[in-house]
Order: sequence, then structure tokens, then C-alpha cells
Amino acid sequence: MPIHHLVRSLLVVLMGLTSSVLFAGESPKVFAAASLAGAITELAKVYEAKSGVKIAPSFASSSTLAKQIEHGAPADIFISADVRWMDYLVECKWIDTASRIDLLGNALVLIAPVGKGFPFKVEKDFTAEKAFTGRLAVGDPTNVPVGIYAKEAFTKLGWWPWLEKRLAPAADVRAALRLVETGEVDAGVVYATDAKSSAKVEVIATIPADLHKPVRYPFAATTHAGPEARAFLAFLLGPDAKPVYERLGFTVLAPAAAVTPAPAKPSP
Repeated sequence: MPIHHLVRSLLVVLMGLTSSVLFAGESPKVFAAASLAGAITELAKVYEAKSGVKIAPSFASSSTLAKQIEHGAPADIFISADVRWMDYLVECKWIDTASRIDLLGNALVLIAPVGKGFPFKVEKDFTAEKAFTGRLAVGDPTNVPVGIYAKEAFTKLGWWPWLEKRLAPAADVRAALRLVETGEVDAGVVYATDAKSSAKVEVIATIPADLHKPVRYPFAATTHAGPEARAFLAFLLGPDAKPVYERLGFTVLAPAAAVTPAPAKPSP
């Protein structure tokens, strides 16, 4: 074999080995809705101790994460707080649809700083406008799922025209929670799981589920997710994760036995 052919062959082999080593050393990157921060962080630690694989989670509003993935952010797993943003990435061809499952449910609650609660009813004939004088914190209703759900509910009640003027829109549900915790606002709308996670707020009302679309959390692998990421996704969907979700207040919608992600697609 001519020497230049041999050199070229060796370079190809070395490049392949280098790529394999780099890939093997990468941590699966999980982009998850802010309301799942507690659950995913806890489960990642359990999985890391069990498998030795380091997990790299990122938390923000579902809309922010979806846009980051659309623009090339290296996510392996996406978990949205609503189906809308998962559908968006499916349309953009970023999601392995065979791996997708709507796993969790949640509820919306109205909260106030602990010790500063006030009477409140989520009913059409209740004079909510006079129940408090300050602002209401909620995820930005133009794109953050919790805000979209809340707007839908308050619109059905006929409250939106006055309430919109008193909103304190936040980047995500955890940011809205912090505004209530610090007393910067009189009240806020968050998920029941967020309220449960904080000793600094109290629930003053639950927003009936029939006033908004069901709160659903779809889980999925992205189209370039590797075996390690898919193994972690299987763990998140499996029986070991279910007690964690339920303890934190989520409703598990799918039976663990039915959630087996599709294997990684072979490279072309």
C-alpha cells in the first residue's frame, strides 16, 4: 500500500477513535421545565450513583428551552410542561417521536406569602378584583406554560381584562414562586408541586382543572440522543422514578411498564 494511503487510513481511524472517546465522555444533557427542577435533580443524583454516568440538567421555561434546542443547543432529552412546545419541536424535526410520552400531570394553585393569605374563590361570581390590591405573579402568559394555563382559566371566568393590568409576568414558574416568597407581590399562580416545595408560601385556592387544558408533561429524546441519554430517559420513565414524582406532588399518567424508549437510531 502506498505510504500516503496508509497515512490517510491511519488518520481516519484516529479521528474515529477520538470521536468515540469524546462522545463517551459527554454527559447526557436534559432540558427540563423549571417546575421539574426538584424531581430531575433528585433523580439525576440517584442515577449517577447507580450508573456512574454524570447527568447535565438545565431548567427554564419550556418555551425558552424549546427555542434553544431549535437553534442548536445540544440537548439529548427534552421535558416540557405542556404539549404545545413539544409539538413545536416535533414539527421542527428535533424530537424522536417514537420516544415521546406524556408522563406527568399537575394542577394550578393560587398562593400568597405564608401568613399573608386572604379569602379567595376561583368562581365566576366571586369579586376577585377586590380580594387583593397588589399584583399577581405568573409565568409570562405569552409563552410560559403556567401563564398560558392561567390566562385560559381567568379568561373563562371573565377576569382577564382587569387582571392583565395587574400581572407581574415572570420568566418561568419558579421565578413567579420567588416573587411570592419574597413578598414582592400579593399572590401568584404556580403549579401545586411548586407550592408544595416551598415553606414560604401558602395555597389559598386551587384553580379547577376544567377551566384550562390539562397540564401535561411530555418526555422525549431528541433526534441525536445517544445510548447513555436514552438509558437515562428510560430511568426517568420507569418504576424507580415514579415514587419520586408522586412524593413531590405530580400525577403519574402512564404505567411504568409501558414506557420503553426506542433504541438509538444507527448513524447513517
